[in-house]
Amino acid sequence: MTEIPHWLEKQYELQPSAVAVETSEDQKITYEELRSQSRMMASGLINRGVSKGDHIAFLADNHFNYAVFIHAVSYVGGIVVCLNTRLTPSELAYQVVDAEADYFVVDHHYAQLGKQTVDSSDLDLQIVSLEALPQTEKNNDLKETINFNDRFTMMYTSGTTGSPKAVIHTYGNHWFSAVASALNLGLSESDKWLVCLPLFHVGGFSLLMKNVIYGMPVVLLEKFDPSKVNRLIVERNISLISVVTVMLQRILEHKKGEYPVSFRGALLGGGPAPEPLLNKAFQFNIPVIQTYGMTETSSQISTLRPQDAWRKLGSAGKALSSASVKIVSDGKECSPYDIGEIHVKGPMVSIGYYHHEPHREDYLSTGDLGYVDQDGFLFVVDRLKDMIITGGENVYPAEIESVLQEVEGIQEAAVTGMKHSEWGEVPAAFVVRKDNWSVTIEELRIYCMTRLAGYKVPVEFYFIEELPRNASNKIVRRNLHSLIDKEGRNGDK
Repeated sequence: MTEIPHWLEKQYELQPSAVAVETSEDQKITYEELRSQSRMMASGLINRGVSKGDHIAFLADNHFNYAVFIHAVSYVGGIVVCLNTRLTPSELAYQVVDAEADYFVVDHHYAQLGKQTVDSSDLDLQIVSLEALPQTEKNNDLKETINFNDRFTMMYTSGTTGSPKAVIHTYGNHWFSAVASALNLGLSESDKWLVCLPLFHVGGFSLLMKNVIYGMPVVLLEKFDPSKVNRLIVERNISLISVVTVMLQRILEHKKGEYPVSFRGALLGGGPAPEPLLNKAFQFNIPVIQTYGMTETSSQISTLRPQDAWRKLGSAGKALSSASVKIVSDGKECSPYDIGEIHVKGPMVSIGYYHHEPHREDYLSTGDLGYVDQDGFLFVVDRLKDMIITGGENVYPAEIESVLQEVEGIQEAAVTGMKHSEWGEVPAAFVVRKDNWSVTIEELRIYCMTRLAGYKVPVEFYFIEELPRNASNKIVRRNLHSLIDKEGRNGDK
């Protein structure tokens, strides 16, 4: 059993007057204030009946009280079930029931959504307002230490196939994720991380962990806004941001002027990055630090070091300290450049899913495809389930999407497989044009024929208004087929 002093208590001891969290509106809270508010809220939770091991479903936006609440729950020893604010009542009801929530806390923005969620479930669950939680000055039952083996959070997978599952994270998972990231990226007293991702996803939540484990301030952006991101990087001397592909695209589109010397780079996750995007960032002199991770790995598990950012453009780097990554195909580890499934292990890897058997294998099978080069750098290719098999040939949608985004006038693209009587499957492309551009289907087809093998060229092209995405801005390819009748075929719209 490994115990350490409660990480918020430690930061209060080390730097009580230092700023812990800022907002984009220039509100600030120190570690002393964060500790005090969290402890008072924890006492209020206890007085309400919350006890160690209780599951507390939590529905809220990016703001101070998100940080206050999660630390309050840690002082009690409860488990936070982080809920996605973009889900429908029926989707949330499934997760609240599946997680066996004992309490349901919502901020005032989601009072109605919370009520609809409970009404959609069979639970007799009272909705508790985050802002109205009772707070008391003192309670002697608060936890002063953290046990690495205790469960702290549950976060649902994106649910891109089947029903989403609740990933269980221990305190140790979050701790080792943060420490391994610092050993890879380095840590400076002047570091400040801009939080653009939603806190209910592991990429955003992990920054609240870094905040109290490193003693590093973070700036919370309630909703992603590319113009605000660019402004805050300059005005607040931001050193790092975490983004996914579509966010980086929009940041570059709105960028004006140079970033300050304090800016060390943008950590890019959420899947393979199109090469044109990486080249554009290179032209803007913005280091893109590609990462690979998932909810099951408590955020990143492989990250490109800043000094390799340009030399290994497109790579997700090497496994973080204390982690291991290997490529497997047909039960055997692959040679360099051979594509296979990415397998990972390390103390940041989740112990398993709620209601499922814990992970018992040495390595976790990720369901992602990739390869390593001769130097051991990981390159993520695509999701295993998204791979298209046409006439016996493997086709990776991300490769085609990258080519399509090279075409001037194309905003973004997504590719999926469509059934075909002769080839089994063939690629179909869904394309979003930039405003006031009139790229044609024939232009796209001809360009693809110059850059791709014939079997990789999409058989069908569809112009659509926007790509279907989930709350973490990942493309949901299973939803593409439903757009065909709605948007029209081969650019008819």
